[in-house]
Amino acid sequence: MKIESTNVFVGPSTFARFPVIRHILDLGELEEWPTSRLGEAFIAPLLDDLPGLHEHGCSYREAGGFVRRLREDEGTWLGHVMEHVAIELQNVAGSDVTYGRTRSIDGRPGFYNMVFQYKDATVGCEASALALQLIHSLLPAEIKPKDAPPVDWNFPEQRDRFIRFAQRREFGPSTASLVKAAEARGIPWLRLNQYSLVQFGQGRYQQRIQATTTGLTSNIAVELAGDKEETNGILRDLGLPVPKQAMVRQKREAVRVANRIGFPVVLKPLSGNHGRGVSINLNSNAEVEAAFDKASEHGRQVIVESYIDGFDHRLLIVNGRLVAAAKRVPGHVVGDGKNTIRALVDKVNEDPRRGVGHEKVLTRLEFDHQAERLLAKLGYTPETVPAEGEEVFLRSTANLSTGGTAIDVTDVIHPDNREMAIRTIKAIGLDIGGVDFLTKDIAESYRDAGGGICEVNAGPGFRMHVAPSEGTSRDVAGPVIDMLFPPDSPSRIPIAAVTGTNGKTTTSRMLAHILKMSGHTVGLTSTDGVYIDGKLSVPGDMTGPVSAQMILRDPSVDAAVMETARGGMLRSGLGFQSCDVAACLNVTADHLGLRGIDTLEQLAEVKRVPIEIATHAAVLNADDPLCLQMADYTDAEKLSYVTMNPSHPLVKQHIKAGGQAFVLEQGMNGHLITIYDNHAHTPLLWTHLIPATVEGRALHNVQNAMFAAALAYNMHVSLDDIRQGLRTFDSSYFQAPGRMNIYNEHPFRVILDYAHNPAAVKAMCGLVDRFEAAGRKIIVLSAPGDRRDEDIRDIATIAAGHFDYYICRCDDSRRGRDEKEVAIMQKNALMATGIREDRIEVIPDEQAATQHALEIAEKGDLILIFGDNIKRTWKQIIYFNSGETAASSKENSTPAVDLPEFDGFDLDSDVEIISDERGVRIAREEGD
Repeated sequence: MKIESTNVFVGPSTFARFPVIRHILDLGELEEWPTSRLGEAFIAPLLDDLPGLHEHGCSYREAGGFVRRLREDEGTWLGHVMEHVAIELQNVAGSDVTYGRTRSIDGRPGFYNMVFQYKDATVGCEASALALQLIHSLLPAEIKPKDAPPVDWNFPEQRDRFIRFAQRREFGPSTASLVKAAEARGIPWLRLNQYSLVQFGQGRYQQRIQATTTGLTSNIAVELAGDKEETNGILRDLGLPVPKQAMVRQKREAVRVANRIGFPVVLKPLSGNHGRGVSINLNSNAEVEAAFDKASEHGRQVIVESYIDGFDHRLLIVNGRLVAAAKRVPGHVVGDGKNTIRALVDKVNEDPRRGVGHEKVLTRLEFDHQAERLLAKLGYTPETVPAEGEEVFLRSTANLSTGGTAIDVTDVIHPDNREMAIRTIKAIGLDIGGVDFLTKDIAESYRDAGGGICEVNAGPGFRMHVAPSEGTSRDVAGPVIDMLFPPDSPSRIPIAAVTGTNGKTTTSRMLAHILKMSGHTVGLTSTDGVYIDGKLSVPGDMTGPVSAQMILRDPSVDAAVMETARGGMLRSGLGFQSCDVAACLNVTADHLGLRGIDTLEQLAEVKRVPIEIATHAAVLNADDPLCLQMADYTDAEKLSYVTMNPSHPLVKQHIKAGGQAFVLEQGMNGHLITIYDNHAHTPLLWTHLIPATVEGRALHNVQNAMFAAALAYNMHVSLDDIRQGLRTFDSSYFQAPGRMNIYNEHPFRVILDYAHNPAAVKAMCGLVDRFEAAGRKIIVLSAPGDRRDEDIRDIATIAAGHFDYYICRCDDSRRGRDEKEVAIMQKNALMATGIREDRIEVIPDEQAATQHALEIAEKGDLILIFGDNIKRTWKQIIYFNSGETAASSKENSTPAVDLPEFDGFDLDSDVEIISDERGVRIAREEGD
């Protein structure tokens, strides 16, 4: 069994609405070895290695269901087994994932789509790799593949290695609790690096955290909290209880200060954290000298302060309110009169809640300098057997990160102590802060019981409050999220997703223009690039998930328009979990035969994904049966139909029921876009007033305008702003490059368009028919080389009869075709329709073909050019006969980039970086 290909879907896809990994598995000869044939020799050790598999419900949807499948008479196939093992390995490592699905691939015996959920993509891929190794290791010798693990392969060791790897990539307890609190409030989030930098919210409404430091946290306050001497001085000046202290740089100075302050004392590094380098209750010069050496390992400046007797408490303040208090107990063991201290430590570390560092709610105890010093003070060694009930402390500080435990005391803290902690954090200026307070009894006022503030912490850990060793778990993350996003404040920007075969880019640009005219700062992804507020940010075909996340991360954007292409959805899914509105314009033949999409029905299933995740409105083309069927799959609050047929029976029924529709109606002045919604009828705009429709002739742009209007209407844009936006959007090169760009400055008219599939070519040929030309009509015709032969021929067949002269060319990238193959195929297709050979010319090079068309054109002619490199071709057109040379045009253009087809696309690299003589630029994502 081997993995043929892998896709990591970062968002909704045809497989699930959440992130999943898809492997195409080749079982090879193992197709003949289901679990019923492998028997208990395979099943029993598998369950021994991963006992959690007993809890998997599988298709039975109850615990034990998967084991039943393993042992049924028919058994189950190993691709299905690998799915469950990959899920269980992630569960063992702490990722709460449950979803998986494995199905055979039609027409490919022994091949399976194996899909499973993940939280971290790298961890998910590692889990499936280990799952494959485990399965191979358990196979009988006669069918083990050559790359199976060796005989001495140890699964428990590999499992533990995987767990450690996974836990290094997991959020720490504090960050994880904040993410969970955001999710509970419906606030979207993005992980911005491999550590704890997280963005909550989208666009201009975003807030960032790094662990428990927020974007609102004052840098001055953090600096003050990190400077123990300054903190002590500020708090002392405000009359708050703090110990006497002084900063020293030399050992003899530390001894002198300790004697002046008076023993016992505490030594700690000036800017340390997590209790590192801290020594307490020092009673002699020798102990001070040893403690100085330890503290100076963490910084040259050391604090000497008076020792305050009492228990260590952490008081957590968020946004001026105490949200939790915990009593911290230093790491220790309790004697039983039988075991040595070393053995007792081992027993304590067996607690499944203990791990390394911050990976779990408690940290393992360790023998180090501090433990040895404390034992030596008692006259003990690690081999000493303490008496039953005797507490032996291995730490002088109570930090959880050094093995301490926590007891929640939020409900018993005295009001004076609560107010003291709040004043302390306000004095330093922190939005989130932890006060380390020593007192014998937190339930008594510090004014009566004494005590003192030994430290103020910026970015305090939440672990002791979220999962205390004893007492009530506190929701300390919720108040942080409520501080960042107060009630009724937005966290999401409105998102519109536009998909379909043709018209996506124009509709997306129209909608972005309408939103901009209504006052929004718009982020737009399109086949031309990523635009922020109308300015090109990243050039190229940017219609996949990476470009979508660029928009959502930009702090200036307050509305997003996402052109959503087939390629990105098939490769990596969507870059957003939901959208406010989504539209599917049409589903026609394009890209068929690529990436497993062979039929229009399969293509419609891909295009349906944005419709499925729309929350407010789904806008569908009622004139396209495949779009119409998508209505059954949306959970959106509103269903809006767009139709150019005012007599459409289903739309009429929908309108009668109070539904919403945008309908093209015939009026005295031409065609009128009208809105039906909630039994109201509202005229919107005459189509001839929309420049992009060329006085209503370009019916495909009429339809695009209707979709843009429907999307804007459902994004709560006013009707006046929609009208103004449509009236001021034209199809010029500068507003919609490659989309019906018309140039009238020559004696003849030239139309440049990016049409590259049969439906788009048909629309453009229909437009040409509606133009009157005094002279000839000439076409420069082509098709992408990676399309099916029938699609390439169909494009030529559709163009036949609409023109007087045909020039057949090829794209710069032949995409696997021979030098002239596409052009000759189209020439033959034209001749098959009856076009005479003397009216057809084959010029493979795009620039040469364009130049020839311009040179043979005469006054009154009309040229339609289907371009590939739009920028270069437009320059050729406008500079023709102006003194600019073709070479100059070429020199100042950006050549097209052909991206290779492959499934294993790197999550962080959905765009390819191309370096050329002009430097480095970003090439396009694969789109439609």
